[in-house]
Amino acid sequence: MKEIDKLFEEHTGEKPVEIVELPSSGSNRRYFRVRGSKGTLIAAKGTSVPENIAFWTMAKHFKLRGLNVPTVLAHSEDFVYYLQEDLGNDTLFNLVSEGREKGCYSPSEKELIIRAVECLPKIQFEGGKGLDYSVCFPQPEFDRRMISFDQNYFKYCFLKATGIEFSEIRLDEDFQTMSDVLMRSMSDTFLYRDFQARNVMLKDGEPYFIDFQGGRKGPIYYDVASFIWQAKAFYPEEFKMELVDAYISSLRKYKEVDRDEFIDTLRHFVLFRTLQVLGAYGFRGYFEKKPHFLQSVPYAMENLRRLLKTPFREYPYLSEVLQELTSLKEFTDMNRDKTLEVTVYSFAYKKGIPNDASGNGGGYVFDCRGLENPGKYEHYRHFNGTDAEVIKFMEDDGGVLKFLDNAYSLVDAHVARFIQRKFTHLMVSFGCTGGQHRSVYCAEHLAEHISKRFNVRVHVIHRELELEKQF
Repeated sequence: MKEIDKLFEEHTGEKPVEIVELPSSGSNRRYFRVRGSKGTLIAAKGTSVPENIAFWTMAKHFKLRGLNVPTVLAHSEDFVYYLQEDLGNDTLFNLVSEGREKGCYSPSEKELIIRAVECLPKIQFEGGKGLDYSVCFPQPEFDRRMISFDQNYFKYCFLKATGIEFSEIRLDEDFQTMSDVLMRSMSDTFLYRDFQARNVMLKDGEPYFIDFQGGRKGPIYYDVASFIWQAKAFYPEEFKMELVDAYISSLRKYKEVDRDEFIDTLRHFVLFRTLQVLGAYGFRGYFEKKPHFLQSVPYAMENLRRLLKTPFREYPYLSEVLQELTSLKEFTDMNRDKTLEVTVYSFAYKKGIPNDASGNGGGYVFDCRGLENPGKYEHYRHFNGTDAEVIKFMEDDGGVLKFLDNAYSLVDAHVARFIQRKFTHLMVSFGCTGGQHRSVYCAEHLAEHISKRFNVRVHVIHRELELEKQF
């Protein structure tokens, strides 16, 4: 503590009254809250001097560019220690913890998260203007070597550890293609590298940003993927798209954006970032024997599972390997006892209302027989409610849309309450005459609606069609 005492006294002209070490963030830096008669400062000790210099230099530059970052005040002669402004204790991560635990964020929590995302383009563009990237540590920019390091991190530290057999040559071919795709988005902007809720602090209601010392020149998509698809954030799919749109709206202050093209490019960075995260979890868990990292794997795996619903045609072999990976029992069964599962049935009334296999009973049963029936017409009899012909018939009539809006309102309130009360199962059933058209259409659409709005597992059973699927 002598070095901190000395630095604080040199800067403030008084000895510290109290020095308290703050909880570790898992990096090689240690932080201390230093109290004097006029207030508190944060002292940092970093074992990597080049990293400390990078943070110091970028913090100075960002402050001049009008960004909300802590003011750096003084450093030791050897640059092992430095002092910075104390932003308090309120991290975005902590402020939205209730929503994260429930898998359902409140409007006030969503507002905080959206505000952080809206600030990102300013950091990337204003922060990148005039920045001397040569000071960045460990390298000045995002490049193919960095991509390769992270791909191999996933391959050797996670994929091989699962025991899945694969062709390294074919996998490498897809990795090379991925590198080509990612590098097409290179830009003269600042890549934060570790843009996440733990590195966003709220001071006087305003977002401030910390721990950007690993930043470098790079594409804007990387940070968007890191923040919105952070494995344990539990952002529902619908909210993820809301965050993407909030980012795009702010991005338009700096450049023209085609939303569809942006989202198509972003998917590749989400995939890349997810592989990188799995590599990190594998290394920490399988090789460093830190089991709490492996506990995070199911959340990253769920991101991957949802991502693969739209095929990556650019990477056919990688997609094949990842489909096998996400199907492994060890990753599909984890945390089932802690997550709400909504089972949605379609059925025919003449065969009886489905039984609740969970044993909980309750739930909703919606009668679709008041809707216009495509089954009355010969043309539709060999189709079902998942086919385009039936979907068009139902939606052209219009009655089903109002019917489902009412169902959504009821079920949404129930799901939110069940998540809050940590219940594990809810059953919703749609019945019609034959269990083929109207009930199937409604069950499919409700399942998709819930899957987008809430971080829950959704299991659809079309009883009379003998079809099951997971959303």
